[in-house]
Amino acid sequence: MHPLHDYISKQLAERLKARKIVVWYDVRREFASFITELRGGARTNDEAVPVVVGGMGARLIEYDGSMFELRAVVEPFVCSDAPAECIIVYLPGCERDRHGSVLMELEKAGDCYEPQLKRLARNVLRQRYTDGVIDEMLAPERVSYEDLARASSDTSSTEPPSILKSIFHNISGSDGIIASWLSSDERDAEIERKEATRELVKLVRSKLGLELPDDAALPKLRSITLRYVLAGEFRIDLRSSPPSVLDAIPAPNTKDEEAVVRELAHQLRTRFTDAYPAMADRVEAELGLRDVALPAGTLGSIDTFRFEERMLLAHCGDLVAAKKFDEALDVISGREHSFWLDRDVGRKAQWEACRRMAELGSLGMAVRAAVGKAGGDANAWIDAYATKEGWFRLDQAQRRLEAWVANLDDEPDERPLGVVRGVYEDACRAMADGFTKALVVAKWTVSAFLHQTRIYSEVVSEQPKPVAYFFVDAMRFEMGVELSERLPKSAEVSVRPAVCALPSITPIGMAALQPGASSSFSVTEQAGTLGVRIDDAFLPDLAARKKFAASRVPRLTDVALDELLSLQPSKLAKRIEGAQVIIVRSQEIDHAGERGFTFQARQVMDTVIDNLARAIRKLAAAGVEHCVLTADHGHLFFPSDRDESMRIDAPGGGEIDLHRRCWIGRGGATPPGCVRVTASALGYDSDLDFVFPFGSGVFKSGGDLAFHHGGPSLQEMVIPVVTVRMKAREAERSTAGPVTATGLPNAVTNRIFSVTIQLDGKSLSLFSNELVVRPLLVSAGKQVGGVGMAVDGDFDRATGCVTLQAGKPVTVAFLLSDESSPSLRVVVQDATTDAELYRSSTDIPVRLGV
Repeated sequence: MHPLHDYISKQLAERLKARKIVVWYDVRREFASFITELRGGARTNDEAVPVVVGGMGARLIEYDGSMFELRAVVEPFVCSDAPAECIIVYLPGCERDRHGSVLMELEKAGDCYEPQLKRLARNVLRQRYTDGVIDEMLAPERVSYEDLARASSDTSSTEPPSILKSIFHNISGSDGIIASWLSSDERDAEIERKEATRELVKLVRSKLGLELPDDAALPKLRSITLRYVLAGEFRIDLRSSPPSVLDAIPAPNTKDEEAVVRELAHQLRTRFTDAYPAMADRVEAELGLRDVALPAGTLGSIDTFRFEERMLLAHCGDLVAAKKFDEALDVISGREHSFWLDRDVGRKAQWEACRRMAELGSLGMAVRAAVGKAGGDANAWIDAYATKEGWFRLDQAQRRLEAWVANLDDEPDERPLGVVRGVYEDACRAMADGFTKALVVAKWTVSAFLHQTRIYSEVVSEQPKPVAYFFVDAMRFEMGVELSERLPKSAEVSVRPAVCALPSITPIGMAALQPGASSSFSVTEQAGTLGVRIDDAFLPDLAARKKFAASRVPRLTDVALDELLSLQPSKLAKRIEGAQVIIVRSQEIDHAGERGFTFQARQVMDTVIDNLARAIRKLAAAGVEHCVLTADHGHLFFPSDRDESMRIDAPGGGEIDLHRRCWIGRGGATPPGCVRVTASALGYDSDLDFVFPFGSGVFKSGGDLAFHHGGPSLQEMVIPVVTVRMKAREAERSTAGPVTATGLPNAVTNRIFSVTIQLDGKSLSLFSNELVVRPLLVSAGKQVGGVGMAVDGDFDRATGCVTLQAGKPVTVAFLLSDESSPSLRVVVQDATTDAELYRSSTDIPVRLGV
């Protein structure tokens, strides 16, 4: 037989296998010749004829003028519940009666078949011809089955086989041929030499409905077609009338043509990724689209042209500046994934910044509204701040935004960023003002929450030994929550709020964390120096506190976080050998903030959280399973210095100490906007006075006032108490995986750079094809960066974890947080077990600004 017969037989056979009976209506008698071929000759009687269809046996029964006679012939073969033989009932020249057919039972029980010859033939002819040639072959009204059978045959045809198919021999489908031709001129010489231009023009007309000039050169034909495709996709996606610059470009006339336009544009981006930007940029410039005034909200997808992405991001910035934060988030969520963003990590970072601005703005408005409705109960204020979905999330969103912005090479538009920062500051002022007033009403007593002076006696001393006791200077409550989320899920972790001692400054808070503070604690002055008295010991500074702790806690070891992270495992084990309590001190946050390094402080805050998590894991591997982490105080942190007009004159009098958020001394005046409280009112055995600003005001005390603490705001006074149990075996490294990484830079020249990671599915269990990992940047044992966003992967911004699917590459954008590192390595850990799945083989030098 021939390919057309074989194809139709295959279609019939599949229907017979599924339903056993096929009732075939052939209104135009197009398939009469096929039926003759099937039966093997002319029809000689009315009986059921045995035939072979697609390799399977069947009975052919044909209509010959009487439906009742036809049904009588069929009846013996279908009278049982399950017909033994397959039946083809062929009705030439008959139109199906969908409401009162004599054969209704057969049609319902079997499969009613109403094929079109030209449609079936097209599928067969595509094996040898392109669609443009096929269109011409099928154009005559009376083209017959015999004509199409000859055309499909390998030995006889009314048309020569496709020249284009031989030129694009490694390309599948007509759409693929057009896309390949549009992407490159490398086959143009062969097309001209083999005189295939006419066939190409036919193909474009057939698929796209685009009439190309017959006498034009191939480069001009390509330019016309490319403009038609890209302008067509752009126009189809628009939610408004297209701009006048597109008037000269014809538009697709049918849904099928629109579908081909979309498919071709998609193929150009996915198959010819490197070539597409130049093609799109050229068309964009030719049409002058960059200068077109379009409402940004009317843009559809942002895949076609580069200018769309920039216009839409500017639109999101305008929404943020107008405080339409939720509307901006909707736009960002729907449009942040596009061809242009997935290829340009710098542009994607700008979208991420806009997302973080909108999230902070939305939270700021919500918190500000909630604060306005809060009552006068100080305990209720702390509960509202520290509960699971509490106000602390506002500080978390602010830190994440500021840390992100600090690492961008190009800072976002000042207007939306300034609006969002203003919303945050307004919410902070309202929170600080309201909470301070609630403390005054409560006579500075908060009874429902753990006090800082009881952390050692009620939490640390109750832990199995050895226990690590972390003093993290200036760690806010929200940072403690984020730390808990960045630890392995197998660890036992809890976070609770505690209230720090006033004033919220380092000498007071660190002393409050000492053993014995729960039974004897007083803020006092000795020889003009401010300090804390516990029993008979006066603790004005770090040296005194270290000596005091060593006298109270047998087998105590004291180590700085930086030292702990840099120690080799064997040296760490020796350093803490025999210790029952290991005090780990971290001063990075307060050090950067107090010294006025606003930019550095934004970067350090994220880095400290990750390095605390690394320290916990490192101690667990050394046999210290239990840890307690807390802070001396929190902090308020704004992106810029307080204006001089916002600073408050100090009270004067017998000043002992002056900080930005508190004055300590005797006498003096109480400035407007401030509150005075005596030491006795705070439970201290001294005659000192303390003066605090309401709201977020600061005293004229010198220095950079973007970062400050000492006062009674929630951010300064509510500190985290994080308890962790991580078994030693959970912290041990293994070689599960593996994970591979490609695209590693020769040197890190930007704070944000991308790497592609992939999970090898062969090493996973039979029951899982995905793994949650934590990619990191590590230098000298410390974490100096992590993932800020991911392309084509599920990314959890709270934990810095990425979900990898076996065999599917994911591009992650790393954020270098510590630019002082001379070099780094890329590390990928299992998020559940901390097993190291990948480590780059060599150090990557850091050369920012190069």
